[in-house]
This record gives sequence, C-alpha cells and structure tokens, in this order.
Amino acid sequence: MSNQGRRWFEQRKEFVGQRREGTANDVPDLFTKCPSCGEPLFNEILAQNAKVCPLCGHHMRIDAPTRLAHMCDDGEYEVHDADLHPVDALGFVDSKPYPVRIKATKKKTGVNDAFLSATASIHGVEVEIGVLDFRYMGGSMGSVVGECITRLYERALENGRPAIVISASGGARMQEGVLSLMQMAKTCAALANLQDAGLPYISVLTNPTTGGVAASFAMLGDLILSEP
Repeated sequence: MSNQGRRWFEQRKEFVGQRREGTANDVPDLFTKCPSCGEPLFNEILAQNAKVCPLCGHHMRIDAPTRLAHMCDDGEYEVHDADLHPVDALGFVDSKPYPVRIKATKKKTGVNDAFLSATASIHGVEVEIGVLDFRYMGGSMGSVVGECITRLYERALENGRPAIVISASGGARMQEGVLSLMQMAKTCAALANLQDAGLPYISVLTNPTTGGVAASFAMLGDLILSEP
C-alpha cells in the first residue's frame, strides 16, 4: 500500500471509530432511512421532530417510554403494573417455545410486556394513560396487556380521571390462544363502566392498529384520533 493510501485508510478508521456493537459491517448510527420517501434523515433531527419525517410527513413508530415522555407534562409520569409478566399457560410452541420468546423479547426491550401504563398530567389535566409498545412481540395483546388496560380503566373510574390508550398492535397474541381473545371482552367491560360514569376515554391509533385490539377497546373511544 502506498503512503497516500495508508494515510487515507487511517483517516477512514478515525472517522468510523465509534460504531455500534455488532457485526463488522455496522456503520455509525447517524441516519434513518424514511420508509415512505426513502430519504436518509439525521436521527437527531428525527428525535426533535417526534419521529415524523420532515420531508414527507411519514409517522415512524415510537416506543412506549418515548411516547409518554413526549406527551406528559415535563416528560414525567408514574408507572403502574410494571411487575406483571406473561406466563406460558398453554405450553405453546411454534418455531420457538413461548418462554424463549418472552425471555428474548424482555432482554431486547427491557420491559416485561407490551403495555406501559401510567398516571400523568397533560396540560395540567391528570389522566390515566397507557401505550402499547410494538417492540414487544408486535404490541400483541395477551393476558398481561389485557389486565394492565383493565386496571387503567379501573383507576380512571376510581379517581375520576380521563383515560387515554395509544395503540400500536398486531392484535391478539397467538401464543396465549383463547386467553388472549378473552382480553377483548375483559377490557371492553371495564371500559363500559368508565363510560357509564360519564368519564371520557380517548383512543389514539398509531401504525399499526389491527386484529383484536382494533376489534375492541381501540375503536370504542369517545374521541378517536389516528396517525395518517
């Protein structure tokens, strides 16, 4: 290698010195390609714009903690039911046993299941608010998710507060079979009690909102908002 080529190579090594952990083909984590318009966007700009593409307006997925930090006053909220975690009641196995999926997903996301429930204030109004997190098995609704949503409605009723649920889900969790489908009726029954008391429920639909979630509490809001 010539001296000029060696100097160029050393400069390149300095430029890419700070890489994410992973394979040798990783590059600096500076950009995200917009899945709609295909433009590479600075991650810093995306974060400032709440993960909305400034060029085409495409709304990218936001994890549950980030969503709450954006919405709640001063980014502060009190988390509930974080100790609940799913169990393999059916001994379900597809390409992997369900317990293996649970363990791997928890390690990847740092959360016990796909719903983050909290008490917070938004523009000074105290609310019970929850967010489905698509990172955890596609935001699917299993027994824990159904229980957390039910408890959210019950807290809202007990404290006389509005309830807000932000959905991002592929639907019912197939690994929990009929136990997952039961959560549709369970959450709707708790929601009916809230609405009978005259307390407002706001449902926010983000990409995607499908299956059993769309067929139950997500479409029953007094006010329903959605991303484009």
